[in-house]
Amino acid sequence: MSRAARNEQSISRRHFLGLGVGAAAGAMIAGCGGGKSASEAAGGGGAQPAQTFSGTYDGPEVTLSYWNGFTGGDGPFMKQLVKDFTAEHQNIKIAENTVQWNEYYQRMPAAVTAGKGPDVGAMHLDQLATNAARKVIVPVDDLAASLGLTEDDFTTEVWNAGIYQDARYGIPLDVHSLAMYSLNDPLQKAGVTEMPTDNDSFMATLDQLKSSGTANPFWMPTRWPAHLMFLSLLWQNGGEPYAEDGTKATFDSEEGVAALQWMVDVINKGYSPKNVAQDSQYVAFKNGEVPITWDGIWQINDLKTAGVENTLSPIPKIGETDHVWANSHNFYITRQTTGDDNKLQAAKVFIDWISRKSAEWAGAGMIPARKSVRDSAQVQDSPQGPIAAKIDTLKFLPPVPGLGDVQAQTLEIAVANATLGKESPADALSSQAARASKLMEENKKKFG
Repeated sequence: MSRAARNEQSISRRHFLGLGVGAAAGAMIAGCGGGKSASEAAGGGGAQPAQTFSGTYDGPEVTLSYWNGFTGGDGPFMKQLVKDFTAEHQNIKIAENTVQWNEYYQRMPAAVTAGKGPDVGAMHLDQLATNAARKVIVPVDDLAASLGLTEDDFTTEVWNAGIYQDARYGIPLDVHSLAMYSLNDPLQKAGVTEMPTDNDSFMATLDQLKSSGTANPFWMPTRWPAHLMFLSLLWQNGGEPYAEDGTKATFDSEEGVAALQWMVDVINKGYSPKNVAQDSQYVAFKNGEVPITWDGIWQINDLKTAGVENTLSPIPKIGETDHVWANSHNFYITRQTTGDDNKLQAAKVFIDWISRKSAEWAGAGMIPARKSVRDSAQVQDSPQGPIAAKIDTLKFLPPVPGLGDVQAQTLEIAVANATLGKESPADALSSQAARASKLMEENKKKFG
């Protein structure tokens, strides 16, 4: 995902949330469904299991509507995969619709309800439960079984996060995490010969950079990706942001306060300037003004295109445990597809083929979700190879419907207020965790 895409997602999502995302989404679905509930409008009743996958498609020519949000440096890689797929499958045409992720998640449920949405698509792992609860997407357990996919070929976290109410709704394509980028020249000038791996070596590196003339070597953002830093540090401290059953927020724990205090201390100790606006830290890194930053691994190709000489490393273990925030792109099939056996079978063939090509997808800056692919030299020798080698340290949000919107309205606000100096870390987290728990209770009643 490009930074621009991510920015637009964040900005637009905040605007959407300002309107009340739950009510807005519900209105969209009800409007297209003639006043029915989301479940009724999507086909009535619960989602039905997808038909058995035979492995091939020999039927008449079909055209699959394929939606994704790969609008950044990952886009050309996906378009090439689609082109290669259609070259091998003359009876399956792909009508690709690529839109910004923020627009994607707003439009997709209503479009499926109207029968004008995707037959097959890709979405983030943390969106699967929400769309499963709304009956927009259908289980794909049979496809996973036919592909021979088992937990053994994935990490337990990414495998389990695609399951909602005992059914699998996503086929993992990749994982992508937060990582540490460093500029080669400033670090060499400062005499840094090894990348920091823990809190002591990280702070020592920052001190070396300050001594060599960089006043603020590590800028702490107040917005994106500050909340991803916070989640990483919270997990490193042994905490959890939410109860696994989706009943309450727990990010105001002792571990959470310590995580946010570390971020605030970076500012108070002068390693970062104050009031760093969203994206400023990345732009400064790209312009050579700040030598170290933490951001998503999807920036690999953006920096490569810009000619920025840098090194990608795992973020240091600041706390007691080596963990880092991550997400995953998953393939899904929508309910509208289940009404056409030919499209359903063709969609499964498409997912199967792309899944087996995930080593090529690594060129987009992602880490293949499948261990059997990650172990290939093509992935291990890639820039993200060091991150792929530590995939067991990646942490994902639990599959709780509506959690993404709750987090945007609460946890992200707490992190912003503390890093802006408006509230202490403890006060900011406590008040927003209470709000989050209330919203999660409401979601529990809405989604079940």
